Amino acid sequence: MVRRRRRFRSPEPRLVTIDSMSHEGRGIARVNGKTVFVFGALQGETVRIQVQQSNRGFDQATTLEVLEPSPKRIQPRCAAFQSCGGCSLQHLDNEDQLILKQQALLDMFAHAGIEFDHLIPALRGKAWGYRKKARLGVKYVARKGRVLVGFRERNAPFIADMRSCEVLLPEVGHRLDLLADMIGRLDARAQIPQIEVAANDDDVQLVFRHLQPLSEHDLALLRDFGSEHGFLVQLQPGGPETVHNLYPERQLLEFDPVGDGRIRIGFNAVDFVQVNSEINRGMVAQALELLDLQPEDRVLDLFCGLGNFTLPMAQRCLRVTGIEADQAMVARARASAIANKIDNTEYFVGDLSSPEPELQWMQASYDKILLDPPRSGAIDIAHHIGRFNALRIVYVSCQPSSLVRDAGIICTQGYHMTYLGIMDMFPQTAHVESMAVFERKPGGAT
Repeated sequence: MVRRRRRFRSPEPRLVTIDSMSHEGRGIARVNGKTVFVFGALQGETVRIQVQQSNRGFDQATTLEVLEPSPKRIQPRCAAFQSCGGCSLQHLDNEDQLILKQQALLDMFAHAGIEFDHLIPALRGKAWGYRKKARLGVKYVARKGRVLVGFRERNAPFIADMRSCEVLLPEVGHRLDLLADMIGRLDARAQIPQIEVAANDDDVQLVFRHLQPLSEHDLALLRDFGSEHGFLVQLQPGGPETVHNLYPERQLLEFDPVGDGRIRIGFNAVDFVQVNSEINRGMVAQALELLDLQPEDRVLDLFCGLGNFTLPMAQRCLRVTGIEADQAMVARARASAIANKIDNTEYFVGDLSSPEPELQWMQASYDKILLDPPRSGAIDIAHHIGRFNALRIVYVSCQPSSLVRDAGIICTQGYHMTYLGIMDMFPQTAHVESMAVFERKPGGAT
């Protein structure tokens, strides 16, 4: 007998008082002893909420009305804030967002019993119009007779009905309506599921994914749109390897990881690069300072990607060994080293989720280590970190929980955490980017 899952019925809206804030930036209330996480609410507020999801241990709700606002509450800048899943903290001033994120990180380390010596001041940048890399969803809605372009709705698979986006760079964020109108005139308007956005300081590239071949009419519309608004236009009929130029015929995106004009790293719209170039430059500079690189240092760069840290480090030390699982990105990193006339780097394709101790680079020793893992962290390689006998480790994290977990592992291998701080890579969201430094204790790692 097949049991049907009971459909959740939303209870009547109710008034609650917000007692505290979660690490994800949601208000926390308690109703009949049950924890309720409330989107759009701040500590100390009295709000009317609607429960949207109910679990055994907690409920999730959204704010319908604020009856007693916090003095910290501000008016969200984006008209789609209540529905769009892209941002979660626009109702809180950016300075207060930083305080909230920093305290959440500190609380997690305190709870784990991991101590450190110095708090790094938060790395700050622009609060709006900063995002230079994004994947926008596209949907032709026949009953509305128009195309939607934007991010997904919060806790839903639908595209949010938005005419602009305030965190995207203005060249794109303030033209979502124009993008939607143009796609609505395509013959293949129902076959365009997404647009990849990528930009450097000079150019903005749009990659249109299409599920059927495009007509000459559609190709002409896309070319004209790129020409009129100054976009580089690419098409993607299949996987990432099918991306190709439409307008103009020759395209090139590069970024400068330090900002001094000495290094240029080429990238494609489907490559992983940091979304916030201003913070990225500050982050690279901060990592270089905390590593305290010396001319004779040999450095291990784990999860090296395109060489965002590898190439700047190579200009300051004897040699850098980069490890990355994506073979295509390793090839691009090598090409960038050659293009920048940097000859003291080496790269290995390696799955750091299952390190192989017999590999050449795993058997070597290094003076310094930099880790920049994905959100899942570096748990597997962290268990091997002591074997490299490095004096100092800088860990760049985009997920606090995995950083706390991995820090605990690193500290069991003869290291002590000396520095910790956040970086405002994603203003208006609850995402927390952070940096931690570990130094080898006397008689520590072997």
